Amino acid sequence: MADRQHDVDLVVVGSGAAGLSAAVTAAWHGLKVVVVEKAEGLGGATAWSGGWLWTPLTPLAKAAGINEDPETVRTYLRHELGDRYDPAKIDAFLDAAPKMVEFFHQKTALQFASGNAIADIHGDTPGAGTGGRSVIAAPFDGRKLDRKTLKKLRKTMPETAFLGMPIQAGPDLTAFLTATRSIKSFIHVTRRLSRHLHDLARYGRAMQLVNGVALTGRLAKSADELGVETWVSSPAQRLIKEDARVTGVVVQTPDGQVTLTARRGVVLAAGGFPWDIARRKELFPHTPTGEEHWPLPPPSANGDGLRLGESVGGEVDTSLYSPVAWAPVSVVPYQDGHVGHFPHIIDRGKPGIIGVLRNGKRFVNEAAGYYDYVDAMVKAVPADEELCSWLICTHRFQRRYGVGITRPAPVPFKHWIRKGYLKAGRTLEELARNCGIDPDGLAATMADYNRNAARGEDPEFGRGSTLYNCKNGDPAHGPNPCVAPLDQGPFYAVKVMPGCFGTFAGLKTNEHAQVLDARGLPIDGLYAAGSDMANIMGGYYPAGGINLGPAMTFGHIAGLHAAVQRENDSPKIRNEHADA
Repeated sequence: MADRQHDVDLVVVGSGAAGLSAAVTAAWHGLKVVVVEKAEGLGGATAWSGGWLWTPLTPLAKAAGINEDPETVRTYLRHELGDRYDPAKIDAFLDAAPKMVEFFHQKTALQFASGNAIADIHGDTPGAGTGGRSVIAAPFDGRKLDRKTLKKLRKTMPETAFLGMPIQAGPDLTAFLTATRSIKSFIHVTRRLSRHLHDLARYGRAMQLVNGVALTGRLAKSADELGVETWVSSPAQRLIKEDARVTGVVVQTPDGQVTLTARRGVVLAAGGFPWDIARRKELFPHTPTGEEHWPLPPPSANGDGLRLGESVGGEVDTSLYSPVAWAPVSVVPYQDGHVGHFPHIIDRGKPGIIGVLRNGKRFVNEAAGYYDYVDAMVKAVPADEELCSWLICTHRFQRRYGVGITRPAPVPFKHWIRKGYLKAGRTLEELARNCGIDPDGLAATMADYNRNAARGEDPEFGRGSTLYNCKNGDPAHGPNPCVAPLDQGPFYAVKVMPGCFGTFAGLKTNEHAQVLDARGLPIDGLYAAGSDMANIMGGYYPAGGINLGPAMTFGHIAGLHAAVQRENDSPKIRNEHADA
């Protein structure tokens, strides 16, 4: 990178699923591609995610005998999105998503496993899927990566790993939760840990990659094989626009400033604005200073892509139901003074835990979607109060499932009480005092909840009433896998704050992922995908994986659209999907 100017076909800003999807697609179709990443590692928020993609109608689902009518999926989305349903974008997504999965699965190192047992979040909505609409990257052996690429690959989020080892929801996680109660699980965990400790000693990191880091690892492998250059620690500083067309980007690399001239354009996929305090203050509810929020993406996702798009005439869509992809998080204090953020995705659905506000009252079906939990919290907490809730469980629950960052038996957990992360009380009244919860309100809530929970019922919120609820519960517990009384102390509680997996408010685009100007016309040579693109779900969250599914799909659409352009031709996407 000694030269101060490089001529390429396509520049991609950002190295998460959207950016790498665009890069790999374009490179496979013959383009010379450079990915520029602001952070020191590849992967963005994708590497810290669960890695699930909501992509209905895929060949993997059909191979399993799940042959849905596309109109059924549209019915679900119409009911979920209401007047924010955009037919052109939804049709583009539903048409391209299965082709995207087939393309990567057949043509690249990205292999998928099906999510045929994963139901949509809102099972009582017409058209809701009971499975077959999700995929996840198959586990990946990091040793297959080039050493230079491996060194650049972002590691799993520390709070969701065990000793730095990512654990996948499903049989893998179940084995870890039941290792002390099942010989089969114990053997599985022993093998995983043994291999992991060997990898730590030899490579200094986990090499059994699952979840989001497997997705980015496989995409990085695909990019390497196709000659895509990936530059880390190289933030994009400004776009170059000539004769109404975006023709390149100026990048600050570790070796100095480089101008990348891009014959086919630039794709913005820099991760949205979860760490942009000013824009958060402007758009997020309950954020008078912009600081009252705990994002899960890396701090490098601070709105660069949106600002770049706006600088050449793009507009950010702020009309969505929610500007943010909510997730409930707890703030994890570490010995050196820094804090982490734990996403409460799994623990809320297990039997024997409830969520309450400061008044001691429940406010939501705790086993429902993570987005729904925070959305309900935002609506329930008065504007002049701190936006938070408490997840309360018993000692038995903690030892069986863990809560938050605290792990189940036999892992010790009481040091988290000493650090203040986990509050404790021999009685509910003592716990309430330690948390600042109204003790009378909590006592009344618990009495009512326990009376019904003893029969496996939750008449107030219907916990355990959908397939999605039950998937998050414990199938070994009956009669309701999500409901059990909390009738014996000691009790524990974790404070839960509003966090997010990313942002929804993004640049306005058309169905080809082209950024639109104030007139609604495409800006030639400029694309946006992932969180830099306005969320096609209108700011709602109908299913797990609706961040990454559309991100990879519209990244793929952008890469393909850029690849099929010809000089002096009107750009068009190819219906035949370039023989994929």
